[in-house]
Amino acid sequence: MLKELIDKFYLEQEKRKEQVRFYVTDAGKCRRAVFFKFKNAPREITDARILRIFEHGEHIHRNIFNILYRLRIGVTTEIPIPQQEIISGRADAILCIENENYVLDIKSINSMLFRNLIQPKEENIYQIQLYLHYFKIQKGILLYIDKDRQEMKEFVVNYDAPMVNGLLEDFGKLKIKVQENSIPERLPDYPKNWQCQYCQFKDICKLAGKELLNWEDFKIKIEEKKATLKEK
Repeated sequence: MLKELIDKFYLEQEKRKEQVRFYVTDAGKCRRAVFFKFKNAPREITDARILRIFEHGEHIHRNIFNILYRLRIGVTTEIPIPQQEIISGRADAILCIENENYVLDIKSINSMLFRNLIQPKEENIYQIQLYLHYFKIQKGILLYIDKDRQEMKEFVVNYDAPMVNGLLEDFGKLKIKVQENSIPERLPDYPKNWQCQYCQFKDICKLAGKELLNWEDFKIKIEEKKATLKEK
């Protein structure tokens, strides 16, 4: 009874907003999944448990912010990147340590992932590289926090211009696909890629197959599939 009420509360808070720009967190993600987000394609409903996990991660961020302010290291938190056409995002913090500026990106993960973490996750490196680029800062800190044991690991990341140029080029190509309604190919290692396991679009991705498709044509196929399921 109470569980259902709490779950309903969390699910009602999740409102889909029309996506008009890429997010920094889209860097390194499956291009097809990002395309489907832009088109507001049918997706699995997010589990209320997952939403509670996200909220817990936000509380961890707030605790770190409070400590940073008390350390008085010239901290500014939750700063949007300068407005431009293609990407939007918000860095966790910009710090000044020993007269040098750093972009801080905080990641809370479970104990199993934390124990096995010996270097930053690739997608996290992509994200902080974009923050460094837009804030014109040369160094960043990826701070990983074990949600279960509250242990921490940090990695200093130096700005990598060729990597950023590659990311921006990929975003530019994907923007053209979104504008032209051309669904990108799925991941080469589908369905073994870890992103596929947690993807909200895995059902329609399977329906689309592996080749390039026109979005308008595929929408008809989705409706036909829905009609077939209703008849059963």
